[in-house]
Amino acid sequence: MGWMPAQGRLAAGLLVNLAASICIVFLNKWLYVRLGFPNLSLTLVHFAITWLGLYLCQALGAFSPKSLQPSQVLPLALSFCGFVVFTNLSLQSNTIGTYQLAKAMTTPVIVVIQSVAYGKTFPLRIKLTLVPITLGVFLNSYYDVKFSVLGMAFATLGVLVTSLYQVWVGAKQHELQVNSMQLLYYQAPMSSAMLLFIIPFFEPVFGEGGIFGPWTLSAVIMVLLSGVIAFMVNLSIYWIIGNTSPVTYNMFGHFKFCITLLGGCLLFKDPLSVNQGLGILCTLLGILAYTHFKLSEQENSKSKLVQRP
Repeated sequence: MGWMPAQGRLAAGLLVNLAASICIVFLNKWLYVRLGFPNLSLTLVHFAITWLGLYLCQALGAFSPKSLQPSQVLPLALSFCGFVVFTNLSLQSNTIGTYQLAKAMTTPVIVVIQSVAYGKTFPLRIKLTLVPITLGVFLNSYYDVKFSVLGMAFATLGVLVTSLYQVWVGAKQHELQVNSMQLLYYQAPMSSAMLLFIIPFFEPVFGEGGIFGPWTLSAVIMVLLSGVIAFMVNLSIYWIIGNTSPVTYNMFGHFKFCITLLGGCLLFKDPLSVNQGLGILCTLLGILAYTHFKLSEQENSKSKLVQRP
């Protein structure tokens, strides 16, 4: 997309992520509910196909791999595995409402991590946009919020590790001077190898319900299709964070959450309460405010560059 202007490339990246993310949510749900395919095993398939896709891309000359030490990518691979494991444990131990509310805390935690660990400053008006967004998620989820000690422990660990992972996705690209494809090319196989060791503790490997179980041809095709879409999701996530910021990607994540709820209501006639409608409105207003302030910052930066002697 090098021939496109910067804003056009960003819009294209966001659209690819939006379309792929919505497709994979419904496809994965179908795999879990209809086929009973194991969750972590599907994540392993996703990352294995992501690495194969990147290998094909570099063979076709789409990018050139950069020599990196395994120790440079290890924190990213470990945080990814932690993010997958604790997010799944949180979903298993909590209601959907509690799970969604915990996920909404990722954005403010990222702001704290970037402020404390990386010395990044956020204007007050940017911080204030988190209020309507968090309130919106709460209004969407509060009817289903129930707390348990174990569930809250998993949810808290999930939020912390997810926040670290997203911060490192952006930081490592700048620190190591690599693009999204070059970094994911190293992280994908490393995370896949780690998941191979983690999966036997949570899911069957052989036999009925295991990744190497007696699956039908149609099931295998659907799993492989899910992996191809996951490749697009993973690559676009890295690209968006590398070209914007983890906070911006999280804001876009909240937008996708609203679109998914509205899509379920319009396409599948899912019930939408007044509180959920208000929640979606609050979240979208917060996202619009954040987008407006970020665009204003960019315009001010350009003006200052133009005014320099």
